[in-house]
Amino acid sequence: MVDGRAWIGDDPGMSTRGGAVHVAVTRRHYKDRVYETTLLRRSYREGGKVRTETVGNLSHLPAELIGLIRRGLAGERFVPASGLEVRRSVPHGHAAAVLGSARGLGLDRLIDPRHSRERDLVLGMVVARVLAPASKLATARGLDATSLGATLGISGASEDDLYAALDWLGERQERIEKRLAERHLASGRSVYVDLSSSVVTGRHNSLAAIGYSRDGRQGTLQIEYALLTDADGRPVAVSVVPGNTGDPATVPATLATLRERFGLASVVLVGDRGMLTSARIETLRQVGFHWVSALRGPAIARLAADGALQLGLFDERDLAEISHPDFPGERLVVCRNPALAAERARKREDLLAATEAALARIAARVEAGRLRGAARIGVAVGRVVDRHKMAKHVTLEILDDRLTFSRRDEAIAAEAALDGLYVLRASVPADRLSAPDVVRAYKRLAQVERAFRTLKSPDLAIRPLHHWTPGRVWAHVFLCLLAYYLRWYLERAWAPLLFRDEAPPMAADPVAPARRSSSALAKASHHALPDGTPAHSFKTLLAELATLTRNTVVLPGAPDESAFDIAATPTPLQARAFVLLGLSPTGT
Repeated sequence: MVDGRAWIGDDPGMSTRGGAVHVAVTRRHYKDRVYETTLLRRSYREGGKVRTETVGNLSHLPAELIGLIRRGLAGERFVPASGLEVRRSVPHGHAAAVLGSARGLGLDRLIDPRHSRERDLVLGMVVARVLAPASKLATARGLDATSLGATLGISGASEDDLYAALDWLGERQERIEKRLAERHLASGRSVYVDLSSSVVTGRHNSLAAIGYSRDGRQGTLQIEYALLTDADGRPVAVSVVPGNTGDPATVPATLATLRERFGLASVVLVGDRGMLTSARIETLRQVGFHWVSALRGPAIARLAADGALQLGLFDERDLAEISHPDFPGERLVVCRNPALAAERARKREDLLAATEAALARIAARVEAGRLRGAARIGVAVGRVVDRHKMAKHVTLEILDDRLTFSRRDEAIAAEAALDGLYVLRASVPADRLSAPDVVRAYKRLAQVERAFRTLKSPDLAIRPLHHWTPGRVWAHVFLCLLAYYLRWYLERAWAPLLFRDEAPPMAADPVAPARRSSSALAKASHHALPDGTPAHSFKTLLAELATLTRNTVVLPGAPDESAFDIAATPTPLQARAFVLLGLSPTGT
């Protein structure tokens, strides 16, 4: 074939000369009408000149058949659809989209600049955790259940192969985190840190210990891990500590990470009031870092009692900046949120009512003679007031044969006066971070909390941990961080298809509750996108993409080595999902 034309040799039915056969369309105008003729023609050389002859008239044939003739002359080969045998069909679209996005982000090169089987195995584990988190054994067995294993060339990898690749990843964690920091952190920028915990399965992990459980699983062995993100919630680094480590003890390690490993001379560390205690803030001051944190309730009450916090400041505004000698060199930004005030008042009243109802039942038992003795009555009362934390608001009188109780109205009123108030403490100068920006910076801690929710939910399933050795635990947690890093980008790219807000409005008042955009509210209300098609969660969108299959086909009777793969035609939703990622659905 030359220039899309089929060359023929001697053919007595057509001509004795060879040449290039092609389809040509001629047009003739007659009385304001155009007449088209489709001809089968042959071009050949004669005497140094190119000549053309008409072999036949195709005008009477259907357009579809003419198209097939044109494509056949261009070199395509066709077989009847019924003649193809589908040997295997595997889910493909979701794996292709997530893997393509990972490569587009340069995640493979981030893991290691040099290609290796270990890198492919780690990338496969990261993608597999985004698709369907599972144990290493289940992940190994599932590599060939989708197109992921074949695409990466890791089909047939065993559980031991994945564990070896996990160990390989653990040895490179610091280098990878340094590359992430170079991408997303810079001196002078805000860095966010928070701590969480996860249950450990088994009793042989040296990091496992009983401590304060953020999962509500008190008395169970756990590990704790500190997550470091940038201001937009992208994960940058993670460190694992024994399960009985307190929040403040993680700050020195975090500072060492920022200064020594990432080479950041000055940053603004943002953490909650449990993480950045006064002692830890003094450490920050000594190394020259700035901070943004919050005061605990008792400290706020002392400010009000000292007169430094004037409640009249908030009659016409919801934000004010004050100073106090107990916090030298710091700015105190006081905020009052009416919605938060109403919620705290409601919750306190509900807890008081529940406490009074439970105490009334105990009093009835005492009056009926079923509960006697001040000690026994006190034990029953203690369980109630401890459960609802309302002892400070209730006056109790316990005798051997009587129980009376009443509300402490003055204490309740004093606490209610501070409802909705919170105080942020910051060392950043005002010309660098205004008071409203201090509030916005602190509220961005919600991004870290979102990361923890995703990591600990079935979406990425960081828990329970089945690994025993500290190195494997570190590597597993870091693998989950890389999976969240990839998902972070996927969620934002797919926001037009998800219930997620594409462009959350920037509130002029930083203290006011966050609002969703009108488009996000419409998606949540109607469960549909603007074009009427269904809106999706991340999970259901992956399920839709998985129906785009890769099919291994072969001609009947042909040897197995002649089999080839073809992908199904993407639906409009699948095609749009690929386009939003900057990928071509036809190139999958």
